[in-house]
Amino acid sequence: MLVDGKWVENWQPVQKADEKGRFVRQVSSFRNWITPDGRPGPTGDGGFEAEAGRYRLYAALICPWASRTLIARSLKGLEDMIPVTVVNPVLTDQGWRFGGAEGADADPLFGAGYMHEIYTRADPHFTGRATVPVLWDMKQNVMVNNESADILRMFDTAFDGIGATGPRLCPPDLEAEIDALNAEIYDRLNNGVYKAGFASSQEAYDEAVEGVFAMLDTLEARLTGDYLFGDRLTETDIRTFVTLVRFDAAYHGIFKTNRKRIADYPRLSAYLERMLALPGVRETVDMDHIIAGYYSIKALNPLRIRPNAPEHIQALLDRTAAMARKAA
Repeated sequence: MLVDGKWVENWQPVQKADEKGRFVRQVSSFRNWITPDGRPGPTGDGGFEAEAGRYRLYAALICPWASRTLIARSLKGLEDMIPVTVVNPVLTDQGWRFGGAEGADADPLFGAGYMHEIYTRADPHFTGRATVPVLWDMKQNVMVNNESADILRMFDTAFDGIGATGPRLCPPDLEAEIDALNAEIYDRLNNGVYKAGFASSQEAYDEAVEGVFAMLDTLEARLTGDYLFGDRLTETDIRTFVTLVRFDAAYHGIFKTNRKRIADYPRLSAYLERMLALPGVRETVDMDHIIAGYYSIKALNPLRIRPNAPEHIQALLDRTAAMARKAA
């Protein structure tokens, strides 16, 4: 991690745990918002007006938090407005690095070797982990935001006046309900799988696993329509999807959340396929990056032996890709 702008130790998956051995996730540090007119958003400073070609998104295809933003970018038709740089999926001793793998990009702005170099450009005295996603302002050469939840909301509305398309992902009439369900899904499922995988006590692991499968059971029962809010696609579906699509291939094994698979949930399995069939969503899922990334975590897999993708997941990805080609 970085301490006062200097890399001081090898990357570790857990930087902090509570007194019971529960994994504690780092809080995002850069919280400015892009807005239609450049006024300040809910947090941070102003000066970040929505403009095509001004902002770059740094992302990892392994990472569910980054993938949230990639999906929103696709669903809102922002691909031509916001270019993307994808980091290498394999976590090194210095964290995320650029290039060196199929589907991974070199840093086009500064020629950086590692993501932490982007952070020290934003703040020469930064202390913490260099995470993705990152939204970078290429006009001012500053980091706008590194919180995926904020970036989802920005992509939903900030660019509407300059050509964004697609559904409103957080419609005002559902916002309170979306926020409430997001919080529950985040705690018990999105972050719950990490709390299980990085638990440092049996008690913490048992508690996390109970939460993961209780949430999956709740979602299975809730899905009586196409999406979590009936027939309306929302950001909650994106936030849920990114965990579900990684579950059987990664979390079930490397994070020991192996009580059941998503394939054992009929409604969640059908939901996963519906989400993958949405235009642009399948393209954000790279199972090679996902498996390579999670199984590169030395603390959990010291020999870095990686499994194959589960046959049912690969078949699902192939099927939805064929559907997309046929539709095109």
